[in-house]
Amino acid sequence: MINLVFVKNKRQKLGITLQEMAFELGFKNASTYRKYENGDYSFKANHLPILAKKLNCQINDFFK
Repeated sequence: MINLVFVKNKRQKLGITLQEMAFELGFKNASTYRKYENGDYSFKANHLPILAKKLNCQINDFFK
C-alpha cells in the first residue's frame, strides 16, 4: 500500500502543485490527481517512477 500521506507531504514540501503532478502523470486536471492522492483511485505501477522522479525520492519511500 502506498503511503499517500508521504506523497502529499513531500509534494507540498517541494511546493509542487496538484496541476503540476497531474501534468507529469498525464492526467487531464488537478482534481483527477487529487483523487489519487486522497486514495479514491490507486496509483498504478507505471506512475511510481514518475512520482519518485518528481518528488525527488526513491520508489521504496512510498511504502514506508
